[in-house]
Amino acid sequence: MRRHLTFPCGADTLVGTLDADTVTGPAGILLVSGGREVRAGSWGGQAQIAARLAAAGVPVLRYDRRGVGESEGTDPGFQHTREDITAALAAFRGAVPPLRRVIAFGNCDAAAALMLHGADLGLDGLGLANPWTLETEEADAAQSAGAPAALRQRYLAKLANPREVMRLLTGGVNLANLSRGLRQAASAPVKSSLVEGMAANLARFPGPVTILLASGDRTAQMFEAVWAPGDPRIQRHASSGHSFAGEDAQGWLFERLLEAVR
Repeated sequence: MRRHLTFPCGADTLVGTLDADTVTGPAGILLVSGGREVRAGSWGGQAQIAARLAAAGVPVLRYDRRGVGESEGTDPGFQHTREDITAALAAFRGAVPPLRRVIAFGNCDAAAALMLHGADLGLDGLGLANPWTLETEEADAAQSAGAPAALRQRYLAKLANPREVMRLLTGGVNLANLSRGLRQAASAPVKSSLVEGMAANLARFPGPVTILLASGDRTAQMFEAVWAPGDPRIQRHASSGHSFAGEDAQGWLFERLLEAVR
């Protein structure tokens, strides 16, 4: 059910893994890895869900983009991976001739890459999980300081905890730090040029789109803070895991991907 393959991307060779049963349906999933995460995915989650989908008749191709894992070349960064996605899509269609529809799924900056480039690649649907919304130069500062949306969630959780409220009332909280945190939590999120580009290009995509968010994940919270409120394409899970780790979250993700292909 699982085999490895190589395919060209310009002058470089990319390495992918195909999960497919002997009998497949007409739709498959192109799984785009995020960050410098190799195609096995966080803690093997991508490999596990690919095998599960293949057993349900849905072929899945995962691959390492240029400069990542076993693939050749220099990593271009997620904003410049159109060629990688195009090459992987062509390899997928070539490896599974019965394919008639391909839905691309990506988490974090892979979701952002699909939002930026998906409208021009001939894909039939998009599954976008916890999309990354920060420009490269903003990332370190935001991760170290904490985004306003994430801070608001943290303070609300503390206020719901009687032990934390007691600490506040009995002087167990540094008020200067609390004041700084509250000011930061109250600050308005800034929509970057990256987010504007993601929204504009996603609006051109002709097929169905599903946005999957782990409500407790900081990246998902940052996305919601700068995205159009009330987007009907958004579905949420209570997980705090960025990669939907855990049996319940993985089961929920599996069902959403099945819905996307069917």
